[in-house]
Amino acid sequence: MAKRRTNRLTRELEANSVDNEPSSNLTIPSPNPATNLLIADILVRGASTIMRKDIEKRVATASADSEEQAEELLDGRTLLTTLALYGASKLATRSPVGLGIVAGGLALKTLYDRGKARQLAQRKVKDADE
Repeated sequence: MAKRRTNRLTRELEANSVDNEPSSNLTIPSPNPATNLLIADILVRGASTIMRKDIEKRVATASADSEEQAEELLDGRTLLTTLALYGASKLATRSPVGLGIVAGGLALKTLYDRGKARQLAQRKVKDADE
């Protein structure tokens, strides 16, 4: 079995462990690489969650008819909806095929919604003519 090669950052972190002097070109909060990875992970996840919630609120407000309807869209998610969104995001981020499946499903859903809206508009015009 071949030995796994480490990347440049891992080699640099190993070189700057507790016993060695810190490098001047790499500023890290802890001499322990696992701690630094944990800190980075928490920061990235926190920032992405804040951005995601802000984007969700803006999209809901822009697409809803009123503020109350936008709040209802955001607060009215069921556990099943939350799990489905989580599963779709995991599928889309793990492989190009998964991304294609999720993007295709979203495109189909968009076309379905537009078709239903067009049918409703045609029905209203037909009812108004009669």
